[in-house]
Amino acid sequence: MSTSSNKVLFGFHAVTVRLKTHPKSVTELHIDPSRRDQRMKTFIERAKEAGAKIVESDDERLTKLAGGPRHQGVVARVQPVAMQHSLDAVMEDLEAAGAMPLLLVLDGVTDPHNLGACLRVADGAGAHAVVAPKDHAVGLNATVAKVASGAAETVPYLMVTNLARALNELKERDVWIVGTSDKATKSIYDIDLKRPVALVLGAEGEGMRQLTGKTCDELVSIPMQGAVESLNVSVAAGVCLYEALRQRRG
Repeated sequence: MSTSSNKVLFGFHAVTVRLKTHPKSVTELHIDPSRRDQRMKTFIERAKEAGAKIVESDDERLTKLAGGPRHQGVVARVQPVAMQHSLDAVMEDLEAAGAMPLLLVLDGVTDPHNLGACLRVADGAGAHAVVAPKDHAVGLNATVAKVASGAAETVPYLMVTNLARALNELKERDVWIVGTSDKATKSIYDIDLKRPVALVLGAEGEGMRQLTGKTCDELVSIPMQGAVESLNVSVAAGVCLYEALRQRRG
């Protein structure tokens, strides 16, 4: 649902964040006029304050624009927002700002709902970027943006040609590469995350690819106390990122 200069965002969270962070990029805002609840009224007030062009559209039109029925009565045509598009650029900005890098690396995550949830938790925990390989990952699309609830607009999602090489380049910048594996003897709570770090998670079931695992400086597990053997990748990302945040705040 994109043109050469526009793409589509849908759902209250995703569109509200865009109106808040980059209001001029919203070229057209389609809303369902039959929805008159307080949430919609508040949203329309914000949209008018942001100067958005509002178009009343029926459910059929909204569903067509969004590519599905889960639009909540809100669909926006937006222009792309400039974010850093390379790992080098992100790292140079962090070094210039004197910030301690916190990166999330996803190896083999192909489900847009999982990616959207990972972006959301990365934004919440203050991660500086999410990195994934071009050949083993889902790209940004409307579903990802909807699930991310605005985080697709705030967290750089960097797709690299060769993930192992990208991890080695991070090592050269003194970033510690920590991978997650249910076979690891140490847990995420046993290691020092108060340093530049990239947390690497694989897809559910398969986990990280072998080469990715070998490239990591250290492998850790997430303690599992019940009958379930593993967590959803976005939940695992939340556990790891927020442990890093907890240590850094402490």
